[in-house]
Amino acid sequence: MAEVIQLAGRRDEPDRCGALTASGRRCRNRAIDDTGLCSVHGRIQHPSSQPAAAPDVPERIGPFEAEVVEEWLAFVRRRLTGDYEVDEFGFDPELTEKVLAPLVRLFHERWFRVNWEGLDNIPADGAALLVANHAGTVPMDAVIMKAGVLDRIGRHVRLLAADLAFRMPFIGELARKSGNTLACDEDAERLLSKGQLLGVFPEGYKGVGKRFKDRYKLQRFGRGGFIEIALKAKVPIVPCAIVGSEEIYPLLSQGKPIARIFNLPYFPITPTFPWLGPLGMIPLPSKWHIEFGEPIHTEDEPDDAWQDALLIYELTDRVRDEIQQMLGRNLMRRRSVFW
Repeated sequence: MAEVIQLAGRRDEPDRCGALTASGRRCRNRAIDDTGLCSVHGRIQHPSSQPAAAPDVPERIGPFEAEVVEEWLAFVRRRLTGDYEVDEFGFDPELTEKVLAPLVRLFHERWFRVNWEGLDNIPADGAALLVANHAGTVPMDAVIMKAGVLDRIGRHVRLLAADLAFRMPFIGELARKSGNTLACDEDAERLLSKGQLLGVFPEGYKGVGKRFKDRYKLQRFGRGGFIEIALKAKVPIVPCAIVGSEEIYPLLSQGKPIARIFNLPYFPITPTFPWLGPLGMIPLPSKWHIEFGEPIHTEDEPDDAWQDALLIYELTDRVRDEIQQMLGRNLMRRRSVFW
């Protein structure tokens, strides 16, 4: 019987080698004679007598991570020193691309899992007017559409928003910095003249604040002001249908008495808000589908076409019908609200 080997006051098995093998494991060969010799390593050894293998220590920061850190430090330095550009409308493209868009991306990629269709109908350059349905109690559909177009075709959508958005603390500042501007003809025409993508939601508060029982039924498109703008600028009109936004905050009541107190167009009462407090503000994870239809071209219309009331009415009705048809088609294709 091989003699028991003791090291540093510890005892090891007398009939096991314990040497490190090429694979990094301990040799478990038994002694083959009374001297305690291992057939592979020559003798029985205590495991602690073998030098420990140097662990593979990965680099704490690789080239890619270093580049990201350097980029963010440069971003912070520019913000602190004021070395960044803001256009005449208050739009801050760097803040939008570096901070705001990644936050919204979590929603449209992970939470709402948006399917995109017809993105090739949006011009790769030059001015165009994107016209979409509006719904969802909170105008998150506009934010998701804007962020998705930026991610997928690399263009900023300059949204026309109601004055309420700019009167709200913090929200108003973010709205300006992310490229939104007041819904007025003058600002719209100036943006289109600069070759920008302009996004409009003709239903306004009538659409975003409609009750759940009226979901996906388009409200009136106003008096066709967006058509006049497109005819003046001679830019294509791209219809857009958004399915999924109606279910994020199912509106049960507009809470008119409370809305009048706070001078709001409506006060949302949903199955979760205000009953659950802040938790009621979390949108339900409905499945979204956003489709962009074929452009309606206005480039060949006469210069004074924007003054033709009949043409404006016909184009308004055409855009509304196309959006309603896309909504109906995509609703039929949807398997369920959440999948």
